[in-house]
Amino acid sequence: MSNPMDDPLRKIVGDRTAKVLADHLGLHTAGDLLHHYPRRYAERGELTRLADLPVDEYVTVVAQIAKADKRTYGRGSGVRLEVVVTDGSGSLTLVFFSKAAHAHAHRLIPGRRGMFSGKVSVFNRTRQLAHPDYQLLDADEGAEKDALDAFANRLIPLYPACKQITSWRIGQAVDTALNSLTAIGWEGVGEPLPAALREARGLAPLPEALERIHRPRTKADIAAARDRLKWDEAFVLQVALARRRAADSALPAVPRRPGADGLLTAFDAKLPFTLTDGQRKVSGEIFEDLAAEHPMHRLLQGEVGSGKTMVALRAMLGVVDAGGQAAMLAPTEVLAQQHHRSITEMMGELAESSGMLGGSDLGTKVVLLTGSMGTPARRQALLDLVTGEAGIVIGTHALIEDKVKFHDLGLVVVDEQHRFGVEQRDALRAKAAQPPHLLVMTATPIPRTVAMTVFGDLETSVLDQLPAGRSPIATHVVPAAEKPHFLSRAWERVREEAEGGHQAYVVCPRIGDEEEGKASGKAKGAKAAEKEKEPGPDDDERRPPLAVLDVAEQIARGALSGLRVEVLHGRMQPDAKDDVMRRFTAGEVDVLVATTVIEVGVNVPNATAMVIMDADRFGVSQLHQLRGRVGRGSAPGLCLLVSEAPEATPARLRLDAVAGTLDGFALSEIDLQQRREGDVLGQAQSGSRSSLRVLTVMDDRDVIEAAREEATAVVAADPELTAHPDLRSALDSLLDADREEYLEKG
Repeated sequence: MSNPMDDPLRKIVGDRTAKVLADHLGLHTAGDLLHHYPRRYAERGELTRLADLPVDEYVTVVAQIAKADKRTYGRGSGVRLEVVVTDGSGSLTLVFFSKAAHAHAHRLIPGRRGMFSGKVSVFNRTRQLAHPDYQLLDADEGAEKDALDAFANRLIPLYPACKQITSWRIGQAVDTALNSLTAIGWEGVGEPLPAALREARGLAPLPEALERIHRPRTKADIAAARDRLKWDEAFVLQVALARRRAADSALPAVPRRPGADGLLTAFDAKLPFTLTDGQRKVSGEIFEDLAAEHPMHRLLQGEVGSGKTMVALRAMLGVVDAGGQAAMLAPTEVLAQQHHRSITEMMGELAESSGMLGGSDLGTKVVLLTGSMGTPARRQALLDLVTGEAGIVIGTHALIEDKVKFHDLGLVVVDEQHRFGVEQRDALRAKAAQPPHLLVMTATPIPRTVAMTVFGDLETSVLDQLPAGRSPIATHVVPAAEKPHFLSRAWERVREEAEGGHQAYVVCPRIGDEEEGKASGKAKGAKAAEKEKEPGPDDDERRPPLAVLDVAEQIARGALSGLRVEVLHGRMQPDAKDDVMRRFTAGEVDVLVATTVIEVGVNVPNATAMVIMDADRFGVSQLHQLRGRVGRGSAPGLCLLVSEAPEATPARLRLDAVAGTLDGFALSEIDLQQRREGDVLGQAQSGSRSSLRVLTVMDDRDVIEAAREEATAVVAADPELTAHPDLRSALDSLLDADREEYLEKG
């Protein structure tokens, strides 16, 4: 028998409603609809006096109709019914438009008493409820009390809705679907959770959970339903990831064991510092993986400045030692150039092959490959890769082009993984004869439960120890609107740092070129930053974000006149960007005014100060990454967060949180709590709905960890899930074509 949860919605709610649900909410089947859970519940509970009505909240009032008037608007084309009710403490206006105005006019007449429920808004300084739910009360006192209890104590589900379909219409569709399944006794509806697991955890059957979440009688009903449905999401997802891990462990790979006295040993011998305990520990984990006969799949995360690049470089050198090649994929040309520069500097003569003048007998060529390289340099880089002359290549998306061939690609390092699509990472890995080892790096600290979901098919290594010599960073909020003299003092501090022989960054949300000046007040140049932009007032309600070109000109003429001020942004020509970064690194530029292009990977130890303009327009994690560009040498760092956000507002509280701690893991939790979690299977960027509806990776740590253990055990015993057909069906439902592709590619 087919699963009725797979029935198309048109069979249940009719063609018209089904089309709206499909087109605007992505709901196509009965299962889609029943897994479209209420986002919250209106608690009619305690009744609210009219004198105490809070704006923008759902309330229920008992009141008497004082007057009711039908009025026209729009030159007579529209009708509005205004009903004024009173309870003796105050008054409230009920408003109905168009057909609803005609439909309710004959019932809502002066003298009648009723209960009215809805969201309080203000129009023309008058509190009102637009299209409220209501129930008129019978004159009989006992009947009135019964009606009052039934109405006031009911939990009303409020669904994620849209302009084309309201929450209550979605609720009606859900009721229809539930009634149709109840009529057949839920026959054929599968149970994704194994019976033993469900019984051991005391979880409700799926039909009961769906009934309770959509038709709760008590808060306990909601809690029990959510407990069960969280397990569905966590367990099915962890089964998918467990199967991916099992499949990965079955793939063949070339073991890459570095020689005893090879390139890696020579590199370690010339290091002017000692690796931290954390770097040694993580390197040990990586080299153990590289020596295995199946591909490494490891996530390397750590604090800003914790030395991830050093760990990755040692892994790449180990692979070259073992006869293979390593490729590092960076998201921007600035970062790729910075990595190439810093790696060749760290390696010295080891970054040249023995056939080159000055090259070491143990050396290997390190090449850069970006989309903007000139033809001769590009041709030489491609030749070095295909012949094996270059053991290490660092590049942007240009690495994945068809023309790029490797002699023997053994390791892929992906820096700032979240900036790449699945297809880009896979295209690079596909250039190896056998599956290469994979090291994913991120400078954004990730809470453990997020790593278990977003990166659940990767083993995780964490660097949480800063190398010796790193200096503390003092961070302060500069309230530019409340205290303009604080901003003046900020520029004075930048000048003091420059006059003391140091350098500074000034970061702005947008570029501010001529094209943006025509953008009618909207910051097109801030698109790169908007990925992590925190919730806040719309740009339409605020001035445009401050721009690099404008701020650079202002400070060069004013507060920082006499200092060497340069700009850096993503629209500059690659040669120009590289020239600016080289001169800044060499100390020939005092102040670099930039966009977030300097967010990761840029390493200038002499830069000690950073001023972030309109800091409230950046995300918490992004601010932490930007701050990590200073304090990288022996001198202490200073980060000033300039904002016009009023004190005690959410935006200002976020900045206070950043100023209050240097712990990136603590900030990452704050960041995640404040932002939508997105689709943990990596498809959020394509606009698909999140696969998590009731499970939250921050709050449901215990469920995720337990589900991972249970899923691992189930997959180990039955990799193909032949004994769990309902679980297999749930997995197929979760893994649509795009998500299946994501997991297959890893």
